Formats: sequence, structure tokens, C-alpha cells
Amino acid sequence: MSCVRRQTKLSKSEELLHHASNQKAIQTNAKLIGMEGDPDLQFLLQGGDLLKVLSPSWKKTRHLKLQEDCKTIWRESKKTFKSSQTFPVDSIAAVRLGRQSEGLKKNTEEHVEGRCFTIVFKGRRKNLDLIASSEEESGCWVRGLEKLISRLDNLSANQAKDHWIFSCLSKADKNKDSKLSQQEMKNFLQLLNIGLDDDYAEMLFKKCDKSESGYLAGAEIEHFYNLLTHREEIDVIYGEYAKTTGFMNAGNLVEFLTKEQREKVTLADAQKIIEKYEPDEQAKGKSLLSKDGFLMYLHDPEAMVFNPDHKKVYQDMQQPLNHYFISSSHNTYLTEDQLKGPSSTEAYVRALLKGCRCVELDCWDGSDNEPVIYHGYTLTSKILFKDVIKTIKEYAFKKSDYPVILSLENHCSVEQQSVMAQHMSSILGSALVTTPLGDGMPANFPSPEELKGKFLIKGKRLNKLEASFADVTEEADNTDVTEEEDSSNEADDQPAEKSKKNLKLAKELSDMVIYCKSVHFNGFEDARKNQSFYEISSFKEGKAVKLAEESANAYIRHNVEKLSRIYPAGSRTDSSNYNPVPLWNAGCQIVALNFQTACTELDINQGRFLINGKGGYVLKPAYMRDGATEFDPITLTRGDWLQHKTLHVMVISGQQLPKVNQKKSSIVDPLVKVQIYGVPADVAEKETSAVANNGFNPSWNENFRFDVYVPELALVRFLIEDHDSTSDNEFVGQYTLPFNSLKLGYRHVPLLNRNGDKLPSAGLFVHVMVLDAE
Repeated sequence: MSCVRRQTKLSKSEELLHHASNQKAIQTNAKLIGMEGDPDLQFLLQGGDLLKVLSPSWKKTRHLKLQEDCKTIWRESKKTFKSSQTFPVDSIAAVRLGRQSEGLKKNTEEHVEGRCFTIVFKGRRKNLDLIASSEEESGCWVRGLEKLISRLDNLSANQAKDHWIFSCLSKADKNKDSKLSQQEMKNFLQLLNIGLDDDYAEMLFKKCDKSESGYLAGAEIEHFYNLLTHREEIDVIYGEYAKTTGFMNAGNLVEFLTKEQREKVTLADAQKIIEKYEPDEQAKGKSLLSKDGFLMYLHDPEAMVFNPDHKKVYQDMQQPLNHYFISSSHNTYLTEDQLKGPSSTEAYVRALLKGCRCVELDCWDGSDNEPVIYHGYTLTSKILFKDVIKTIKEYAFKKSDYPVILSLENHCSVEQQSVMAQHMSSILGSALVTTPLGDGMPANFPSPEELKGKFLIKGKRLNKLEASFADVTEEADNTDVTEEEDSSNEADDQPAEKSKKNLKLAKELSDMVIYCKSVHFNGFEDARKNQSFYEISSFKEGKAVKLAEESANAYIRHNVEKLSRIYPAGSRTDSSNYNPVPLWNAGCQIVALNFQTACTELDINQGRFLINGKGGYVLKPAYMRDGATEFDPITLTRGDWLQHKTLHVMVISGQQLPKVNQKKSSIVDPLVKVQIYGVPADVAEKETSAVANNGFNPSWNENFRFDVYVPELALVRFLIEDHDSTSDNEFVGQYTLPFNSLKLGYRHVPLLNRNGDKLPSAGLFVHVMVLDAE
């Protein structure tokens, strides 16, 4: 199916608007992203009218069009006083064809299914629900955007840099004459996040203006570009090993990789690297690696700071479920605060697509005998329980095959509990675990591997699981099940007079609780004597932290046998988060965070679950899976956990850091903080000095040393901030990863924004060394 529309005849004024330089810019950008002449790209560049949908009655025409930079969408309203705005393509998380979004399902009729599509944004930005004039056009928009997003996501570091710089050049060239005046050059530098004083800017301009014409053109702009992108630190490193007429041969590359990068490589491995990364065919033919090829290799994800062997599932997934840290969300349905923010099925989609494996459902009686989900006794909006289950079913296993735990906060009547059970049974089908795996009464949890593609229900149960295997039917241990004020349910988030009540359970819902029966915690001794392995206690953060500080070893031993869930205090009405690290140090598996809130704590959570295929399950260290363990993260007595290392980090330089303030004249003054999270003895932070007025290519060359005593629990965070002497520094970007996933030597560090999404082109360049402490 072709997406090229018939061209209408342009007026003279329209022809003038389609300036030759604009066409040249489009061609150059299309070539840079590998879509030159692509009909899907041409469709997006031409744009078209679409209906934006906000409600059944609110459907307004919007004109969408891809701008000439091939990375920004322009949107204009069709009203008397026209307004327009833009959004970057890299802010799009996904494009969904059909009536898949919550908004389109609610606000449109079934007959427009094929004409509908949704642009889903990263972070908290609301979806853009749209209707095209035909199914063919809708398909063109979706296919074109998906192809463009994929191309931009898969650009090499050099391609992304060239595309970004060319886009800035195009913006700076105000009169579109393919030349740069001195003022346009200053505008260009500001777009690049570089602030130069007038004297230095004039000197740089004159250095490049070989023709003395008062502007830069052609080869002069190329010379200016080369001056900008030159990296002295790469010259120094490359020069150390380029011993063959100014090039690296395979032997030189092996020497660099073994000596500097501590890699185990052969000559054949080096030949493959040259074959893959060397852009110059003549050099490649002689098995030589140029400086450009060397830099391209260093920018490859396989050569960055995160160990590529840890990107896939590499851990033993056959251990019992409670031997893993599990990525977990609190009040998953909320998109904003806990008091009046909206509830949405989209919040479940976002959490699941970020690898979350335990989601929460606050269930209440709704109208028409349909249970709803919302934060009880607040002004948060309500969504249907069945819609949430359908959404979870659809998105649960798109990013990970490992089991999803549905944590039910059950406030429903018996009648609507029966409806909940019916919905889960009919929608989730055989994927819902309703009987123990294997034959007979289990003695331990099944493994994540055994539970692939399965759903587990966490909630109240009328009796012990053992009753299912008794010769005679056991009477329910208590048909009136009390919701504990400070334990398995979160009634302490609610007003006190509402929290203490008896809740009757529907048998069909109770019987669905197999491996995660919620019970009150009465102390470690009581749990050891009376609590079955499948009985899980929930702890409010304050109580959990107290136990982790005062009874860490007892907590760890408890978590060797059972599951623990931690949740934020009810006072966090702004959906803020607590530090999950001390709870992981105590072996707690389900440390639930507010996924809707961008913050340091969520960065750390993302770093913890970066490994093992981002599957949401990370195997706990062996000493946290041993029932007789003596490990205590507070006292750190001697044991296998003590593997004292010294971490040496040299922060060398930064590349293409984003602006914090989008004003053209605003330039960042970046500094880098290197932070260690882990057991208390390992927690540390060191920072560089700030580099004034340079977010494009700042240089630090500062060395730091850290002592790390328990590396298996440690995380390393690289944080870049915009220094401000009069107020708090502003966040620029960060990257967090487990200590044991660090690669050694000269490494690029990708950077993520506040929402945990990759910042295109931006990065840090560091040198990392880990040594055994003497």
C-alpha cells in the first residue's frame, strides 16, 4: 500500500516557501537517518489533517506534519486564531493502531476502529488519540512513525551526533542561504549548549573564514564542524596504540583491549571489530582501524560501561520465587498524586513495559455490579476492574516472560468479589495460577522459569492452602477476615475510623490465592513457627526500615523462606518514594515504588533491574538465600559477602548534554557526581568541579576512589547536574547500574532523562578500574 498522496498544484507563494535549501535540509536529514527517498517518510513530511479525540463530543481537527529536521512533529489547530506546537519524535514511546487506548475505547464508536491510532508519550504526558480520514491513511501514519522511531533509536552514536548538529545548523541558518554569519554561528553554538565570550567566538569565526567573506560556507562550515567535534582525549588514547603508520592494526587493537579494557580477545576478534567499525574501505582492506573507526567502536553499546553479557537473561531462573528481587509497583493505577490524580489503565501499561512484575489493584464496589479501581476515600478517578485485567493480560509479557503478581487490595462486597473472580478467570484463562504446580502440597515456591507466562494472585484467603489437599473438607479458618491496620493491607493509608473492619471473602476469589496469601506479621519468631512459606506479609516503609536497621539478619533469614512486600507510607500523598536499597539489603523481594514519579529512587530501581534481560527478576546473592546465613549489612561480620574492592573512576568528558532551560541563551554548567548505593559502609558520593557554559563537550579529567565491601549489593550511579551557586543544582541526566556489571577501561556512559528514557547523543566518557583491596 502506497502512502504517497497526490500532489496538488502549488501557488507562487507556496513555491517560494518550499525553498531549495529546505529541500536540501530534508534530503540531508533523510540521508543521515537512512530514509532517503522512503515513501513513508515522504508521507510524514507532507503531513495531513487528523481528528484529535478528548471526549465523545470533543473531536477537533489538528494538522500534523514532520518537520524538515526529521525528528520533530509540528501540530497546528484549525481554529480562527491558529495555535501550533511541536513535540520531538524521541518523546514517543509507542504508536498503537486501532481503538487500543483507554480514551479511544471510551470516546469513539466501534465502526471507526480501523481509522484510529494513538501516539503514546514517554513520562507523564497524556496520550494523543487521533482519527484519520481512512483506514489506509491511519495505517500510513502508524507505519511511518514506527519506522522513523526505529531508525532514530538505532542510529549509531556518530549518525545521531551528525543528525543533531546538522539540525542545529539548519535552525541557526535563519535566512536559509546555506551560509553562517558570525551571529548565526553564535546562535548555532547556543543551540549546541556552548556559551562563548564574544572575543573567543570572533577568533573562532575568523579561524574558519578562510575566504574572509564575513560568513562560513561549504568547506569552511566543515572545518568549523571538525573543530567542534574534535576530541583530544581520543587522540591521546588512539595515539598510544596506533603504531602502524598512524593507524591501529589488529595486533595494536588486541594490545589496547587487553591492557586498557581488560578484555580477553584474540587476533580474530580484533579483525572482526575492524571489519565492523572501520568506515574507510581502503583502511579496512589493509585490516587497519582509523581513529574514526576506533571512536565508532567505543560508542557501540557492546563496548560501553554496562557489561553486554548482563543484558540477556544470564542468571539461574530455576530458584524458588522468593530468592529473587522483584520489580514492584505501588498504587499502579495512579498517574499522578494519591489524593486527586487520575486513575488509568495506561499506568499499568507503562509499569509493565518498564519490566514491573508486581502490580497493585485497589478494588472497590462499583455501580452496575462492576468492581472499580481507585484510591479509596480520595478524589482519584475510577476505572473498571475488568478493563484493568484486560490491559494487564495484553501487556504483561511484552517485555518479560516471567510471572506477574497481582496484589489485590480488596475492599469489595462478597457479591462483587465474585465478579472479580469471574473476570480474572475468563480474561486470564489458563495463565492464572489457581492450583499449586505439580502433585500434592508444595513445600516451596516454584521458580520464575516454571511460572513463565503466569499470573499469581496476592490477597486474603479463607483457609490454609493445605486444606485443598485434606481428605475431608476443612472449614474456613475465619469467614470474617480482618484487614490488618499495619500489615497485609494498606488500610493505614485510609482514615482511621474506616480502617478497622471485617471483610467477608467470596470463596471463588479466596481459592485463587495460591502462593501469596496475605497475613499479618507478628514478629520473626512467630513467623518462623506459624507462617507457611506461601504466606506473605506487607510492611509499611517505616516499619520495614526499622526492622532492616535493628534486626537485619533476622529479616534476611525470614526472607530466605518467605516473601515480604514493602509499600510507601500513606503520608506520601504526592506519590514520592523511599530509598529501596536498605530493604533490598535486608532481602525483601517486593519493594513497591510509585512508578508514576520520576525521582532518584526510581532511577536506582531501574538500575537494579537493568540486568538479566530487564525481566523484573534479579537473583539474590547466595548468602541471602541461605537459611543459616550470618550476613548483616549493618555490622558486616566476616563472610563470603565481604569482597573488598577499590573502584577507581576517572571522569574524562561529556558529549552533547541537553539544555535544562530551553531558552536559547541558557547554557548548562555541568558537574558529575559518582554515587555508590549499597550496604551502609559502601554508600558514598564524590563530584567534579563545574565546567562553565559548556554542555556540548565539557572536560573534567578528575579521578575518584571508592571502597566497596559488598559488591554484589552495590550500585553505581553517574549523575550530571547543572551547577547553580544560588539554588539547588538542576538534573541533567543519569545512569545507574550494578557494580558487578561495570566494564573496565575507557568506556562511554549513556545518559537517561528524568523519566528513565535514553537521551539521544548525550553521554559521559570515563575510565573505570576495579582492583582487589590490599
